[in-house]
Amino acid sequence: MKLITANKIEQTVASLCRQANTRLPEDLRAAIVQAGRQERTPAGRAVMQDLAENARIASELEVPICQDTGMVVVFVEIGQDVTVTGDWIETAIQRGVARGYREGYLRYSVVSDPLQRQNTGDNTPAVIHYSIVQGDQLRLVVAPKGFGSENMSAARMLSPSDGEEGIRRFVLETVQAAGPNPCPPVVIGLGLGGTLEKAALLAKQALLIPVGQTSPLPHLARLEEELLKAVNSLGIGPGGLGGQTTALALHILSYPTHIAGLPVVINMSCHATRHAEAVL
Repeated sequence: MKLITANKIEQTVASLCRQANTRLPEDLRAAIVQAGRQERTPAGRAVMQDLAENARIASELEVPICQDTGMVVVFVEIGQDVTVTGDWIETAIQRGVARGYREGYLRYSVVSDPLQRQNTGDNTPAVIHYSIVQGDQLRLVVAPKGFGSENMSAARMLSPSDGEEGIRRFVLETVQAAGPNPCPPVVIGLGLGGTLEKAALLAKQALLIPVGQTSPLPHLARLEEELLKAVNSLGIGPGGLGGQTTALALHILSYPTHIAGLPVVINMSCHATRHAEAVL
């Protein structure tokens, strides 16, 4: 049995909040630079160069990549042989988010009620997803999610007969309707199967997959490639100014589903698909 203190969890989450908001994952930075080299339009090249420069400055000066420092999503994988001591794990995580945003001078963007709209003053509560896994480690992934892109996400309960063509239509309709709003080039997470809420969770988790990594399932790897090519053929381009780079990546996660359904959820993310992780 491994003991992990709530204080350690709080400190780790606070650090991850600052890290995620100031440093893009290396795979994403490399993809932005590469896309900038390949972009054929002058406006598209200029936008991609600005994004790369912005990411460099944010990392060097430890300032936010974007003014929208997001609503924090935390994925927690708890080994079955782990015991958290000192306080409730959720209390520790929420304290860590508040501390990280306070110490990092990050914008508070969370309101306490979706209708009354009063700011909570510390960017909590975070949205937390827990899973119990084998072993004696605790893995924390902090993923701040800005809402320029989150607002462009969509869900649809397709019929099984809609198949891949139905998925393709839904993805292209959603990206076309979003236009410049999610700050392209985007990263698209696609969740297939399960139930409505399972597909949504899969779509969010798909955003954490490194750019360039494909699905281990051949039919999904093929679909990822085809959909990414189709999205980039829309011509929305960097910043919505036209070009060939509307999306940097499109990742799919799937789950078994009911004989009568084909749940599909698209979680859209901007070029600053931020996340940082630690294992305790």
